[in-house]
Amino acid sequence: MAQGGAAARGTAKVQDRGWAWMVLVASVVLQGLTLGFPSCIGVFFTDLQHEFQATNSETSWFPSIMVAVLHAGGPLCSILVKHFGCRFAVIVGGLLSSVGMVSSSFCKSLSQLYITAGLITGLGSCFSFQAGVTALGSYFVRWQTLANAMASTGVSIGLTLWPLLSRYLLDEMGWRDTFLIFGGILLNCCVCGAIMRPVKFALGSLLQFSSTGEEPGRRAEDAQLSNRASSHLKLQEQTRKITCFQMLQNYLALDIFCQNKRYQIYTIGVTWMMMGLALPHIYLVPYAIQNGLEEHRAALLISIIGFINIFMRPLTGLLSGQTIFTGRRIYLYSLAVLLSGLGNFICVISAEFSMLIFYCVIFSIAMSGSGALTFQVLMDVVEMDRFSSALGLFTILESITVLIGPPLTGLLVDATHDFRYVFYTSSFFLISASLFMVLSFYALEKKNGLKDTSKVPPEKSAIYSETPNESQSESQPTLAVVHVTSI
Repeated sequence: MAQGGAAARGTAKVQDRGWAWMVLVASVVLQGLTLGFPSCIGVFFTDLQHEFQATNSETSWFPSIMVAVLHAGGPLCSILVKHFGCRFAVIVGGLLSSVGMVSSSFCKSLSQLYITAGLITGLGSCFSFQAGVTALGSYFVRWQTLANAMASTGVSIGLTLWPLLSRYLLDEMGWRDTFLIFGGILLNCCVCGAIMRPVKFALGSLLQFSSTGEEPGRRAEDAQLSNRASSHLKLQEQTRKITCFQMLQNYLALDIFCQNKRYQIYTIGVTWMMMGLALPHIYLVPYAIQNGLEEHRAALLISIIGFINIFMRPLTGLLSGQTIFTGRRIYLYSLAVLLSGLGNFICVISAEFSMLIFYCVIFSIAMSGSGALTFQVLMDVVEMDRFSSALGLFTILESITVLIGPPLTGLLVDATHDFRYVFYTSSFFLISASLFMVLSFYALEKKNGLKDTSKVPPEKSAIYSETPNESQSESQPTLAVVHVTSI
């Protein structure tokens, strides 16, 4: 009994302390290298357009494919994570990203660039990023909200540094040599993956330890670890006799999408929102250059967005982690999306440098809110043991709109020769998505008479219960809310 208790205490110490903070640092770097990287593509937009004599729509397929694959590769990443672990998936992703960018430096056409930088680098970034998010979720429980917000600052750092570095290298050695150097930089994803040691759970020891006379807080934490380990073992058992339908259910979370209305609303809302979210990142620099702004100052605009995000994302995480916002993070998220949509009208009013800086400040504040809360809201509406699967479906659906949004908008720009339509289009999708999520969640909560987002334990149900009975609400109340309310 004592030996089992010691093993359980050793396992519990893995989370929220010690090596978990090294994993958090690795996640910050990882998100800067993966999610932050596409932000610099706008710097190369004009050069690539002239190099290959392409239209705005044709050129925009390059960043669209990269970002779309970054999201759509979720199911493949989920398979890698469940069979080989997060560390393996992150390292493989780093290697793919590097190979893709090195190959891009030798491309002779845009179609080749679609495959190398778009498909290969995008898929590698997907593996590294999504496996890193999953690893972070297994290392943090109590400080999960803060950890996610701090990790998302890596995106902000990437947004700040990638455009400046890209502009400098582009001026010094051209886009081909710059892509070659980027291939070496992205290899650092492998270093981040090596830091993410797998978390091992001793199921028998945890069950023994939870029955001893430890304090209630420790007992609840160990019971939660035991529950998570049990779910993991059950999942491994199921995969031995998996069918095609079960594969879709496990890796794409179709069962959750069909039965969990909160997950369904959130996924549809974010998918629609992504039609407009990526447009400013791709077209802001060409828009500024078209209106007479120098190339260096135009590239600086993206860096301003990233720099403000560095400070705003942790503040957003701390704010959303307060008890008063438990169960209400979706409303904070929708508010941030709404502010992003309204802020786009600033660019339409004036393209002067001072007004564009003001736009970047507003857009950055709104983006920090949505960026810091995207995955936290997802963790709020699904169980952690199904998070990887839910993330896979979530990202593959939004990848469709990420893929078609910029090229369709590019056709509009080619037809009108006016970049203002980019921001009109972006505002339409952002504002409508935010209103859809707010009104839908409010109507659902009013219908069910719920005041919070407490979740049913995975052994009872993998979804929110629309009308929970008394036996469900009385059994294991701590485990039901630990992922949502813990700060």
